[in-house]
Amino acid sequence: MKFFEYIRQRRELLGLTQKDIAEALSVDVPMYSRYERGLRPLKEAHIPILASMLNMDYECVRKLWVADKVLSVVNKEKNATDILYIVADRLTENNEPKYES
Repeated sequence: MKFFEYIRQRRELLGLTQKDIAEALSVDVPMYSRYERGLRPLKEAHIPILASMLNMDYECVRKLWVADKVLSVVNKEKNATDILYIVADRLTENNEPKYES
């Protein structure tokens, strides 16, 4: 499930309207609607507010948001899975503890 689908589903589950969320984000309802339909990317500054409104952990919401950003970059690549494996390998290399000799 994509980020925008998840936030719409969560909002509906909580009985919130698009207007409720739009007001909290200080955007108009048409703009928020574009976020929920995946037509516009949500701004990072909106993540903490959205997480609070949806009663979700900030880090969880941010991870979903970042994952969709990554997907939007590699999605059209022929070898998207291979590219993501390379990225994962590089992340593992970068997170290994470095000891001084």
